Amino acid sequence: MAAPEHLLHIIKSIPDNPGVYQYYDAEGKLIYVGKAKNLKKRVSSYFTKENHEQAKTTILVRKIVDIKYLVVDTELDALLLENNLIKKYQPRYNVLLKDDKTFPWICITNERFPRIYSTRRLVRDGSHYFGPYVSGRVMHAILDLVHKMYPLRNCRLALTEKSIEAKKFKVCLEFHIGNCLGPCEGLQTEENYDIGISHIRGILKGNISVVLKQLKVMLQEFSSSMQFEKAQELKERIEALENYKSKSTVVSATITNVDVFSLQSDEKSAYVNFFKVIDGAIVQGHTIEMKKRLDETDDELLQIAIVELRERFQSISPEVIVPFIPSIEIPDVEFEVPKIGDKKHLLELSERNVGYYRKDKSSRESLVDPERHKKRILATMMKDLRLIEEPRLIECFDNSNFQGDFAVSAMTVFRDARPAKKEYRHFNVKTVVGPDDFATMEEVIYRRYKRVVEENLEMPQLIVIDGGKGQLSAAMTSLEKLGLRGKVAVIGIAKRLEEIYYPDDSVPLYLDKKSETLRIIQQIRDEAHRFGITHHRNKRSKETIKTELTEIKGISDTTAQKLLTVFKSVKQIKEKSEMEIAEVVGKAKAVLIWSHFH
Repeated sequence: MAAPEHLLHIIKSIPDNPGVYQYYDAEGKLIYVGKAKNLKKRVSSYFTKENHEQAKTTILVRKIVDIKYLVVDTELDALLLENNLIKKYQPRYNVLLKDDKTFPWICITNERFPRIYSTRRLVRDGSHYFGPYVSGRVMHAILDLVHKMYPLRNCRLALTEKSIEAKKFKVCLEFHIGNCLGPCEGLQTEENYDIGISHIRGILKGNISVVLKQLKVMLQEFSSSMQFEKAQELKERIEALENYKSKSTVVSATITNVDVFSLQSDEKSAYVNFFKVIDGAIVQGHTIEMKKRLDETDDELLQIAIVELRERFQSISPEVIVPFIPSIEIPDVEFEVPKIGDKKHLLELSERNVGYYRKDKSSRESLVDPERHKKRILATMMKDLRLIEEPRLIECFDNSNFQGDFAVSAMTVFRDARPAKKEYRHFNVKTVVGPDDFATMEEVIYRRYKRVVEENLEMPQLIVIDGGKGQLSAAMTSLEKLGLRGKVAVIGIAKRLEEIYYPDDSVPLYLDKKSETLRIIQQIRDEAHRFGITHHRNKRSKETIKTELTEIKGISDTTAQKLLTVFKSVKQIKEKSEMEIAEVVGKAKAVLIWSHFH
């Protein structure tokens, strides 16, 4: 396809250096950005063919009315510049990186007694950022570990030497509960604080083995000098760190500081997985989707992904494992296609992750239909909770009482994983005296399912008991009396660690804190608690009125409520004169009330 005359003049002037070329349409809009080892040859190739293999390329060439270029020193520089321009302008005919999330980072602030926290904003103030973390769960697990091992401040006080010496600040609640060692009052030295920060930097960089080695040396020193309390603290830190390390995806201790990339593609998209390996463990992993625009080759797509992901995750690993050698050279970086051994297994793991990502994406796209979405959630709950059928109908029970009085219970109902508020029920406890939560649960469960059996009502697929093994056992006692044991699934959820208990099983089930199943179980439990507390408060208020005022002959609940609304309490009513009471309820009732109290 011959180039227009004005473009031929531009092409003749393009040098043979590496660089980036940019194509513009008639409206002056950037429609394509490319990189090349030789700018002149690459740009000329677009106009030397009568027909290109891809129709999209032919259409692109027809729309080009202007060409601009930028010369750089190396092909890598060209690739970096191309990547930045694509992200900034998103030209129509370039590969589209389907990844617009803002990932969280862990920040160590640039100040005396640095703070450590998670953030999605990078501020160029000298603070040190680690990440980004594609999994918030992993990031928070690391932060929890760090704060467990090293008590650090989380206040924003400017802890200068002068302010500390002047006793400007006082320790807060964090100090009293052991989450901070009080540097604001000079109770912790900067040197001691910075030792912890140094270890944390090592953990966040993935150098866990180095930190463990330093801690063990310190432990030996404390033990030798008979500082046993400090030695015990260090021992607990070492155990926590070793536990964390054991949960990392261990590959091989011989593989250190390596990046791994794998790629799968189809007609429309390419998917690239990235692993960062330090000290034989995968410390970061991420998968991206790239939308093709001009039928880019796998080689071109892998080049773009390598530059993009290494830049995003700030990787400077000297070794990169790939499924094939890309046609790009990166200074001080060696590409390798492993054939056998641990590195081959690592590449296969990366390739499996690409497959999982594609499968999961396909599943999510099919959930546009709400009916499919509902079925997926129910299927997930059935699998997570080890049920034999989908929990289309769930009933949950929670008890409330105040110092043993006004005992009530609440039942909430979920249909198809959504609240069915019209079916919520309250139970006033009849047979239990005093604060006996187990007996209360036994009574309420018996009453509820006795009625279900006798009136042939719909039986739930899952019963949720708010409480641990004791409440669950009480519920099972009632179901056994009714002959329902084994005919309906029953679980208990304990509040402290949100563990799930099953009948006759002392070992609880721990669901992922971010899982949909746990979220739904928590939601129905919280609904039962809210619904029960509301009824409990109303009953307690009503009973209080009855015992204090309605025992007066001639005074109704309505009159008592009216007096309490005005005077706020029975004590206040006792202190009022007969005339003041009469202004609210009339002279006749005022005489009865004043005479009763006086």
